[in-house]
Amino acid sequence: MYKNILIATDGSEIATKAVVQGLSLAKAFNANVSVVTVTEMWSALEVAHRGRSGQTDPVGTYEALAASSAKAILDETAKIAQSQGVPCKTLHVADKHPADGIVETADKIGADLIVIASHGRRGLSRLLLGSQTYEVVTHTKVPVLVIR
Repeated sequence: MYKNILIATDGSEIATKAVVQGLSLAKAFNANVSVVTVTEMWSALEVAHRGRSGQTDPVGTYEALAASSAKAILDETAKIAQSQGVPCKTLHVADKHPADGIVETADKIGADLIVIASHGRRGLSRLLLGSQTYEVVTHTKVPVLVIR
């Protein structure tokens, strides 16, 4: 049924549940799996604040921290996949709005299913779905499995 599954994660506890469910589904269908985490572009206000505080190269510092965080999230996900006996490809999309990065990645890899948590680490949630999940569901043509 599904041949190419994209699992989105931000490393949160609920996103890890989505990772486990997505890997289980991939194993059942013998599907290819890609796991993506997306880091947003630096905030101009935050960079300006850090610059005024004397931090040198605030953009470079932010990007290094974002890359390090993404690597930690994806390394943990790869361990989970390995423990379930499911090979997976890990992808970090930098400098994108999370929903846009997920939808673009799904299109790029030819995913036939996106697995995502109902909400993650982001601020205020929508009534039923987190804002990023809501945007993915409404902006992709690919079926989306939302894990609560």
